[in-house]
Amino acid sequence: MTKARVALVTGANHGIGAATAVTLAARGAKVFLTYKRLEPLAHPAFPEEYDRARASGAEEVAEEIVKAGGTAVAAEADLADPAGARELFDRAEEALGPVEILVNNASGWVQDTFLPDAADDLGRPMRRVSADTFDRQFAVDARAPALLIAEFARRHVERGATWGRIIGLTSGGPQGFPTEVSYGAAKAAQENYTMAAAHELGRYGITANMVYPPVTDTGWLTDEARETLTGISPLRHIGRPEDVAEVIAFLASDAAGCVTGNVIRLH
Repeated sequence: MTKARVALVTGANHGIGAATAVTLAARGAKVFLTYKRLEPLAHPAFPEEYDRARASGAEEVAEEIVKAGGTAVAAEADLADPAGARELFDRAEEALGPVEILVNNASGWVQDTFLPDAADDLGRPMRRVSADTFDRQFAVDARAPALLIAEFARRHVERGATWGRIIGLTSGGPQGFPTEVSYGAAKAAQENYTMAAAHELGRYGITANMVYPPVTDTGWLTDEARETLTGISPLRHIGRPEDVAEVIAFLASDAAGCVTGNVIRLH
């Protein structure tokens, strides 16, 4: 990056969000990290370390960035709250200045299905699709990104800015996501919002893209799951959060000024 851009990264307390915050800061961005502490899944299909990561704050990630010479501020926020988008931008601007890079990484992941099965092939517990699973998933993975994009665009246009980046994370998509039905549907909705933003906001110097990570080790993989999923990967490997963060950092750079309206799939 040619200047200290301000980035807002959601879900930045662990996994891809944390790696993205660290990578953007290393490229010179000032990073506002948001997170929400989640209740433990407390199930044998998930390592205890994963529960600890989900329940952690992002302060340690911010401290890591600062110790390395960067600028970072962490703040807890519930993205399921429709009023949260405006508040987050207010807090980010007060701390770091106008937001120029928005990374919609946070997920309200809940595993639901149309099947009668109680668990998927990896042993993870599933629930039937319901109003509750729909609301939980869509509030964070579809509505929150839409409202954050809207707030980003409003402020960008009002201040007469000419440079902006919107990057979202997706999985599943319009073809459906068996055994993670509402998750895939909510991500498909987020893709659509982001592609619409690419078409509508390009005239204001904003690019908008989605990144589709490979199976990524964010702490949820057991040894059995790792063996199974490595075997079906085209590259016969499991991705690291840092691998995905590098692609996000590229899309957030000046070099990606002509890249917009894409879903970039990683393997």
